[in-house]
Order: sequence, then C-alpha cells, then structure tokens
Amino acid sequence: MSAETPVAPGQFTLRRQQFRAWRGTRPFWAGLFVLFSGFPIAYFPYAHLQVGHLTLAMATTAGAGSLIIGVLLGVLGVSLWFQKHVRTFAGVAAILLGLVSIPVANLGGFLIGFLFALIGGAMAVSWAPGAPPAPDAPAAGPAAGGAPESAFPQSTTPAGEFAENPYSTGPALTKDPSPARDDDSAGEPNDLSGTSPANGANGRHSAG
Repeated sequence: MSAETPVAPGQFTLRRQQFRAWRGTRPFWAGLFVLFSGFPIAYFPYAHLQVGHLTLAMATTAGAGSLIIGVLLGVLGVSLWFQKHVRTFAGVAAILLGLVSIPVANLGGFLIGFLFALIGGAMAVSWAPGAPPAPDAPAAGPAAGGAPESAFPQSTTPAGEFAENPYSTGPALTKDPSPARDDDSAGEPNDLSGTSPANGANGRHSAG
C-alpha cells in the first residue's frame, strides 16, 4: 500500500488556472527576461573555460561590478512580479544596467545578458494593466426578447367604443351610434302622413 496521497484529478488544472490568472495581472514575461539577464552578466566574469588541459580564467578587474549589475537585474526582475506599480522605473533601470554591462561585464555577458535586459526592460515599460470586464447591461428594444413596439400609438379607449383616429382626415365616428331598427319594422315604408303603427289610423278624424 502506497503512503503517497493521490492528487485530485482537477488539482493540477486548478493550480494552472490560478497561475495563469496571477500571471495576467502583472508584467510576468518582462520580469522573467530581466531576471534571466542577470545570470550571464554575473557568471561569466567568475567562470573558467576548460580547453583540453588548459584552463582559461575569464575573470577581470571589473568582476565586482559585474556581480552588482547581475544582482540588481535579478532584484528588478522579481520586483516586476510582486511590485507591478514600479514597472516603468524597473524597465528603465534594466535597460540602463544592460547598457552599462557592455563595457563592464564582458560585453554584457557576451551579449546574452545585454539582449535579455534590453528586451525585458522594453516589455516592462510598455506593459499596461488591462481594464476589468464591464458587467453586461440588459439590452433594450427587440434585442431584449420583448415584442417590438408598434408603429401606431396604443389606444386607451375601452372596448366597444369608438374614438377619433389621429391619422384620419375624415369625420370621426360618434361615441354612441344610432340604434338599429327592429326586425319587424324592416321593409315598411316611412309614412310621413302621420299614420301611427299602434292603431293604423292617421291623425285626421273621420267626419262620420
């Protein structure tokens, strides 16, 4: 039975996502380039090159200066990771230290450290924090999923009543239309002589 505790399946993915989120909020690659630039600048003046049975010492009188430049570049690289508000100062300082390392530290660590410092400093100066994502505002109009507004205004007149049409040029209908005639009176002529439908006699009295 193994004494090792198995790692959760999603643990690696979670750590990777957390590192990606942390890396995206700071000039990570600029700090990495500046940090790497300090190693060749500080190493080569104290290194010894072995060629067969011959040992070549590349140490110079400026060995202390090379060490100081390499350490400062390493500190600036770490500062870009954890103190991102000093990115402009750290970037400019890395570029200046890279230029100073050319005559002091064996051509800037044989141009390796110089190029890393130059690229990392430029990346630090040009880096800017991204804007936080804005919350999604509800869309207005038909895109929100509601019904489109009508081209004509909605009427507030109750059902069964007529109102004036604002887009009409003719006379408006009256509110109470004239009542229709009864079905039993349909077809009867309109007698203007005074005949009453109740008694069938006209208004004149018979003499006899």
